[in-house]
Amino acid sequence: MSKNDIINRRELLATATAMGASISAAYASLGLTVPGIAEEKPMRGGTARIQQSIIGLKDPRTWDWPQIANFARGWLEYLVEYQSDGTLRGMLLEGWTSNEDATEFILTLRDNIFWNTGEKLDAAHIRWLFEYWCDNSVPNNSMASRLDSLVDPNTNTLIIDSVILLDSRNLLIRPRYPDITIISSLADYPAAVVHPKGTYSETEFSPIGTGPYKPDYFAEGERAVLVRNDEHEWWGYLTEGFSGAYLDKIEFIDTGTDPYNYIKAIELGQIDMLYQNTGIFIDMADSLGWAKYSTNSSATLVLRQKHDTIIEGLQPFSNTSIRQAFQLAIKNEVCLELGYDSIGDVAENHHVCPIHPEYAEIEPNVFDPKKARDLLYQSEAREIEFTLHTLDDEFNRNTGAAAVAQLKDAGFKIKQIIVPEKTYRQNWSKYDFSVTEWNHRALGIQIISLAYRSNQPWNETGYSNKDFDNLVHQALGTVDVTKRKLLMAKIEKIMLRDAVIIQPFWRHLYRHAHPNLVGAQIHPTLEIQLYKLGWMQ
Repeated sequence: MSKNDIINRRELLATATAMGASISAAYASLGLTVPGIAEEKPMRGGTARIQQSIIGLKDPRTWDWPQIANFARGWLEYLVEYQSDGTLRGMLLEGWTSNEDATEFILTLRDNIFWNTGEKLDAAHIRWLFEYWCDNSVPNNSMASRLDSLVDPNTNTLIIDSVILLDSRNLLIRPRYPDITIISSLADYPAAVVHPKGTYSETEFSPIGTGPYKPDYFAEGERAVLVRNDEHEWWGYLTEGFSGAYLDKIEFIDTGTDPYNYIKAIELGQIDMLYQNTGIFIDMADSLGWAKYSTNSSATLVLRQKHDTIIEGLQPFSNTSIRQAFQLAIKNEVCLELGYDSIGDVAENHHVCPIHPEYAEIEPNVFDPKKARDLLYQSEAREIEFTLHTLDDEFNRNTGAAAVAQLKDAGFKIKQIIVPEKTYRQNWSKYDFSVTEWNHRALGIQIISLAYRSNQPWNETGYSNKDFDNLVHQALGTVDVTKRKLLMAKIEKIMLRDAVIIQPFWRHLYRHAHPNLVGAQIHPTLEIQLYKLGWMQ
């Protein structure tokens, strides 16, 4: 099967399951059967130690790093789960249906779900959950952005009668405009299902949830521990396709952002699984005999400027020609080679990936450092010294260095500041000019709506364009992939014309794990499905 065949298959699977088709029906529509998975039945018990950054807990709807969610997945679960093949399946939901134009959805809960307090999960809890998600008055609540079609723009709260209780297991969802991203948004990591009586903040984080584990220890930047909740009868034990939750204990160990520490921890037998692996460290882990897993994804790095930034009395990033100069000065292939060891694909500066269903192939902007220099020297910004902030890790830092070197070659005065992890993660959206890591999303329009629509919490550039917003609005309501591609072509062209971002490459993702650890495959979104982990006999 060719790469294009695989991409086309993902297109249909992602769209079909988002609109309510079962996974088997989605595959059948392509004349295929659901791929079989080799049965590896782990033993029950044991401990797995996962290398991962330990980032402080906070209100889930404001989570901005998947590592936070990976720890909390032990007890906080999701209505919908995104699969590596591009399909969506119900987790706490048994299923969902949609009308043809994505203006009505019926969500159906599984019948055997209980909170770990002993209370049964019912549709009233989920009705409250939508109110919680759609409270746009909460700072940095990106769920309100994801579910914008359910938010009243006048009250910044859930629209009355947009989520209707039908009975104890069923809800009717009626967005104010057609929205194909509702179901896929429920699988995104800030969409954790929390209890109405729980407290979820930086100072107090409730252990109430539906998952098989409970938090036992948490120290930011050091270590976090989950243990099996023996007092809770987890629904997955008796549910086909889930089962699992084999481990008695799961430890997350923060070794810092230097990958050499990962390799040393493997050699010393201190960890059993990496969050991810990059660059030359992939071969190092191979040589130690660990199992290697990989996946294609739309995970990426974006060099972005905050458009309202004032530097030396000027607003250079509000000037489209200055942003164009930055973009034209950087050869994306060089950033891929020097920043990510060429382990990925060159991107086109518009943040829509060829594996997205609605990706449209358009004429890319061409690397032209001479034109970049001319645009710079014709502007008031020619004497400004710019600063690029990057996370102090391997590939963020190296990609930033490759970009800065090219910008200097084109005549820019620019320096790089490497920021410690905790400081960077707390301030990622506030820097004037920085490198930001963006994770995979199922649909291209998901990421565009989340990151570039006007006045959204994760629109870190501050980009605002009414024509662009109108096209995004249309694409959100366009079920037909072919028609959505036409809209996406226009969106991509505006992204290039306005030089909204510099996006050098798409990342191929890698993970290493102990060869006897089952369920450690890397997921396109970097989520760790903890219930799948276990040890072979």
